[in-house]
Amino acid sequence: MTTEPLRAVPVLMPDAGPPLDYYLVLPRPDDHSPDTTVEGIVVEEFTRHHDFATTGLDSAGWTPEAGWWSSAALSRGMRTDPEVLARVLPTSRREAEDVHRALGGGQLPDESLLRTHFLDHQPIATAPPLRLGPAQPPAGFHERRVYRVLFAKDLRAEQVASLRTAWRTPAGGTVASAASGRLDEHGDQFTWDLRRVGHSLAWCLDMTALLRTDATATLGSTLSELTNVLRQHGLIPVTTERFA
Repeated sequence: MTTEPLRAVPVLMPDAGPPLDYYLVLPRPDDHSPDTTVEGIVVEEFTRHHDFATTGLDSAGWTPEAGWWSSAALSRGMRTDPEVLARVLPTSRREAEDVHRALGGGQLPDESLLRTHFLDHQPIATAPPLRLGPAQPPAGFHERRVYRVLFAKDLRAEQVASLRTAWRTPAGGTVASAASGRLDEHGDQFTWDLRRVGHSLAWCLDMTALLRTDATATLGSTLSELTNVLRQHGLIPVTTERFA
């Protein structure tokens, strides 16, 4: 797995691009069949408010025996049930295509067709942005925004090290932050910190945007790319909240 720094976004995975998220579902631990390495595929897409905060989740699952089916319950379990978490791996569309073909499903439908299988939308409660940090932006900026992306699952030490390298985290860093990064784009400043939260397998990414320009597109792409990079490192996004 490699990452490349870009000017407009923090890092881009080699196969990034499709807006849908793909996951592989592995067999249960008690399934000792040597021929079963993957049971099925889950495809997801978050719905978002205009300010990029999460408003809901659409999903669909596929298995060779049942075809496409509503995976709302499985999507919830992917974020709350440790046994389900252990069986789900984030993946790329390219790998999902290979698995779909290997399991006898033929060519994986394009993303517009996959969306027609989203039959059980899960609303995610939203609220007006909470205030985290100073109300006014620093001098020279017209707006300050703070986002938090929550993730389920855990990261191995080598995955954290990979993120620190990709994001050029300064040596030492802080105790509260496992990895951090910064992007300056046309006078706008984006900084972010990855932290473990709670007493379970959970992480959060806090991103602060200081805006001089009307940088809505850059803000959205930066937040999306950061989320995607962490997903490709093994984490499962739960929600995106805005705090300022």
